[in-house]
Amino acid sequence: MQHGTAATLRIDLGALVANYALIARQVAPAAVAGVVKADAYGLGAAEVSQALLAAGCRHFFVAHLCEATALKPHLPADIPLYILNGLPPGAQAACAALGAVPVLNSLVQIDDWAAAARSRGRALPAVIQVDTGMSRLGLTPDELAILRDQPHRLDGIALQLIMTHLACADEPDDAFNREQRDRFDAIASQFPGVPRSIDNSGGAMATGVRHGDVVRAGIALYGGAPHGGPDPHPNPMQAVIALDAYILQLRTVPAGAGVGYGLTHRCDRPSHIATLSVGYADGWPRHLSSRGSAYIGGVRAPIVGRVSMDSMAIDVTDVPDHLLHPGASVELIGPHQTIDAVAAQADTISYEILTRLGHRYARSYLPAPAAAADQRSGKP
Repeated sequence: MQHGTAATLRIDLGALVANYALIARQVAPAAVAGVVKADAYGLGAAEVSQALLAAGCRHFFVAHLCEATALKPHLPADIPLYILNGLPPGAQAACAALGAVPVLNSLVQIDDWAAAARSRGRALPAVIQVDTGMSRLGLTPDELAILRDQPHRLDGIALQLIMTHLACADEPDDAFNREQRDRFDAIASQFPGVPRSIDNSGGAMATGVRHGDVVRAGIALYGGAPHGGPDPHPNPMQAVIALDAYILQLRTVPAGAGVGYGLTHRCDRPSHIATLSVGYADGWPRHLSSRGSAYIGGVRAPIVGRVSMDSMAIDVTDVPDHLLHPGASVELIGPHQTIDAVAAQADTISYEILTRLGHRYARSYLPAPAAAADQRSGKP
């Protein structure tokens, strides 16, 4: 137990690099980009990016300019850093000065970036995203038609990629995946010679498809299952994180005693209750109240009552006494309970579990083996 912390979050950079290498083999000869938005899904963008760089990753994606500003000093100058959400009005000068590459999602963004290029008297790199049916970000069919008739709007823009995003990639048998791929192929032909990017983690692990030139790997890098849906496939990725809380206090309560706010749990037998050091302020979902669990020595200990801001209670009646004492380690995420299992109990997805993990945890990074640096993916 590290003094003063809510829990310990262990991040295995070796497992992260192994996941990167697995994806690279799956999609070769396409390059694999690391999606490190939201502080690398909560695991530390600087640390994750350094590990991926050493493993051969040469493309990185964040969501916002502020994220690019924080990460750019940790990357070599020649490594492209793409901003998925594009740029708000007035941010073009800052992005150009930083040397980041915006993903342009509308004609307005294209026009603003082209104007920034003209004002500097040099071409500026960019990515164009097209909407192939997700109705989220990207040029619409009407905007693409205008761009086809007015190609001069791209003057001064050095296109690095043409990209889209799959809506149902986590369900590989969904027919909409093929529909989007066909639409994207047709649209991308409007940009001859420009590298293509379509696949996220789910798309990358799909078989029998063309993966384009750059694959944007996110959740799979961090150990989450790339495929879910009603009939999930086995997860081929290595677990990257483990989360251990600590026992703050132990007590024995009689049958019928209530636990936690609102006394929503009533013990149906004399019970041993342990209060843990993690709550919803640490990113542990309140939705796991009286439905989630923890593990001590491989024994399941159910969460009882409501998850509080800074603590929660578990029933440790079935845990051997010698494992129970203040300061004892309790597995919240680990070999007995994956991030996908926790997400399922909370009626959410592993992305949310990862990105909610708080900053009151002591973070411990397990380094990647040096040999992992020999596993490379090529450039597009």
